[in-house]
Amino acid sequence: MTELLLIAGSALWLGILTSISPCPMATNIAAISYIGKQVKSPGLVFTAGLLYTLGRMLAYLVLGIIIITSLLSVPKLSWFLQKKINIFLGPVLIIAGLFLTGLLKFSLPSSGLGSNLQTKISKMGIWGAGLLGILFALSFCPVSAALFFGSLIPLAVKHNSSTVIPLLYGLGTALPVILFAFILGYGTHYLGRMFDKITKIEIWARRFTGLIFIIVGIYYCLIYIFKLEM
Repeated sequence: MTELLLIAGSALWLGILTSISPCPMATNIAAISYIGKQVKSPGLVFTAGLLYTLGRMLAYLVLGIIIITSLLSVPKLSWFLQKKINIFLGPVLIIAGLFLTGLLKFSLPSSGLGSNLQTKISKMGIWGAGLLGILFALSFCPVSAALFFGSLIPLAVKHNSSTVIPLLYGLGTALPVILFAFILGYGTHYLGRMFDKITKIEIWARRFTGLIFIIVGIYYCLIYIFKLEM
């Protein structure tokens, strides 16, 4: 039971950390701005936030099912991954940790929404929030790519979870939007102050998580690659 809670908490935390990182935070701000402009009723603002959340969760669920099921569908590959995942997990966690701490950097092509698509989404009203959640979830940047592909997917493969872990990750990535949508609907004057606080917290949370990844990655390397007894 404790292990299940730890795994679930890890997936949720990775999602939250993704959502408050600079690039995903920018997309979340855009989503909140869209939600605020489209509807005036506080209740509908919160509903739009929930639709955005469901959109993100659906995107990560489908992506997780495709990737994890594909990896585990081939018997030999599935057996290899289940038996040897700890060997690869060490280096993967170290690399992901280096990205999170900022010691390694890379850039991804811009995947911003075109003006035509933005116009079409705007015409959808409150339902456009759900589509926006799907599109923004698939707009990976270096930090979100490192967290999803470098941390979440290995975790899901290790525990043979193609649905629950990606769903919890998707929920985590959208939790700040639900919070901000609520604030936007019922107390807009707190929104700017909340963004400032989260921006300050994010860098330390990301670095701390990256450091933990590196330490755990080194431990996995020592145990499963170099066969050292700890």
